[in-house]
Amino acid sequence: MISTKGRYALRVMIDLAEQHSDSYVPLKDVAERQGISKKYLEIIVKEMVVGGLLIGASGKGGGYRLKRKPEEYTVGEILELMEGTLSSVACLANPEYNCPRVSACRTLPMWEEFDKMVHDFFYGRTLKDLMVSS
Repeated sequence: MISTKGRYALRVMIDLAEQHSDSYVPLKDVAERQGISKKYLEIIVKEMVVGGLLIGASGKGGGYRLKRKPEEYTVGEILELMEGTLSSVACLANPEYNCPRVSACRTLPMWEEFDKMVHDFFYGRTLKDLMVSS
């Protein structure tokens, strides 16, 4: 399940992209437009800055802006940064995990196929695809 953190991160990214601005957008403006607590957004945008999705600037004229063009971000990369793995089962979440039942697991191919569909779905959509004024 995608948490509010992942969903709100997408909303922030869409909001910033729709501002069509190379200047910094104050977080309070984003919070007001999105109807999300500024305090909660501060936690989210900090992770997105550290994760390389946004650039932040403090002080007068500060705020946040996209680091790249909207068409260069995938929904998958945003969600994975905020949520961690999107894998459906624990044995696929960690590629280094060696499940002792892998050779006998009759459900593994189904989980692998499902995870591929989820991956392709989210990584096949860009931020620009979600914008109103694409």
